[in-house]
Amino acid sequence: MAGLVLSIASFGQTPNGDVIVSALKQGDAAQFTSYFDNFVDIKLPEKDEIKNVGKTQASVTMKSFFDETNINGFDETSRRELSGTMYLTGKLKGGAKDYNLTLMMKSKSDRLTIITVRIN
Repeated sequence: MAGLVLSIASFGQTPNGDVIVSALKQGDAAQFTSYFDNFVDIKLPEKDEIKNVGKTQASVTMKSFFDETNINGFDETSRRELSGTMYLTGKLKGGAKDYNLTLMMKSKSDRLTIITVRIN
């Protein structure tokens, strides 16, 4: 019986964000943005926050930021889950400068989707 409970518990686990962290560590904007929800809030350094931007436009915006700042790595500092929402923070490594990153993600169809990106 305990084995059945354990297998059911592990079957129903939500994604943990490791694939998103991996994409960030590689500086892979295309892989990172593939986890965007249909609508995303984005805040980039020295720019106004963009709310409810569509996935395609959000992806273009982030790819442009990654290219302009030469993002090539990521160091995770914190990861926590609260009421079905996961928060991830860390340092994006750029060519000339590092940036603080905060992501807010939710589980959707057994997959994490990114709903908020804040970089400063």
